[in-house]
Amino acid sequence: MSASLSPAEAPTIHFVGVSTSQSSIMKVFPEWATELGIGAAIIHGIDLPLNAPPESYREVVNFIRNDDQSRGALVTTHKIDLFRAARDQFDELDWFATAMHEVSSISKRNGKLIGQAKDPVSAGRTLCSMLPKDFWKNGDGQVFGMGGGGAGVAITWFLLKGEHHLGRPARIIVSDISAERLDHLQRLVDSPQLETRLIKSAEENDAIIRTLASRSLIINATGLGKDRPGSPITDGTLLPSESIVWELNYRGALDFLQQTRRQSESGKLQIYDGWDYFIHGWTCVISDVFAIEIPSDSATFQRLSHVAAQTSGR
Repeated sequence: MSASLSPAEAPTIHFVGVSTSQSSIMKVFPEWATELGIGAAIIHGIDLPLNAPPESYREVVNFIRNDDQSRGALVTTHKIDLFRAARDQFDELDWFATAMHEVSSISKRNGKLIGQAKDPVSAGRTLCSMLPKDFWKNGDGQVFGMGGGGAGVAITWFLLKGEHHLGRPARIIVSDISAERLDHLQRLVDSPQLETRLIKSAEENDAIIRTLASRSLIINATGLGKDRPGSPITDGTLLPSESIVWELNYRGALDFLQQTRRQSESGKLQIYDGWDYFIHGWTCVISDVFAIEIPSDSATFQRLSHVAAQTSGR
């Protein structure tokens, strides 16, 4: 067994990622645990390299299943690879996990190991806090999502198939370097509003941006700027005026975020990083893992966000 998978000595939520020690959650969770009444609980990071071998994911899932004090885990970056390698080790998978081929939440109930995909919930809550009601009520809005992995799939599904009060955008373009990811997205969403673009370079994303109307929603869901260096667009690429820009990450070099901030005033852009998504994502999974109710109302969210910001120095 890996040294990072030693038996837990207290009720534990594991964090399966790439560089977990750098995440704010390692400092924030103890404060949240006190706030939520689970003060004895601890968090433990499990770092795996990008595209780790299947046996690594199976070892992690098997350890969580069999370790008494391991209550579950939040999975980031590895959500799709873990599902592919270890789906047979789960007793139950929710509809989103099965449909989206990913697991972001691992929990236990009545002796069963449960895998869930929480991105549609956490991404949906974040979008509804960013955008006003009936934002697309006229049916003419455009969305460009760069990245067709787990988060990109969840966001696209939520906007076109989920229940919300934003209205439906008339056009969603999703680009990715993987034809397999784009094919999966098309099969899952199956909507005339969805266009997928197989790309090889940032310049091809630039060309798509030049076709967008003003007030578009533009999303970096590639992981570039956090897990891998770089940006999905080139320097100097002008975004449509009055657009809403969403960088899904909140830590790392965040090249894309810096590029867009340089034109925020001249382009009248609304720019968001991944902080609120981070809060929603973690509270959804903590609720699963420790079987506690965490209200999704604005007051609770603001309280937990304030605690997190103070603890992490944001």
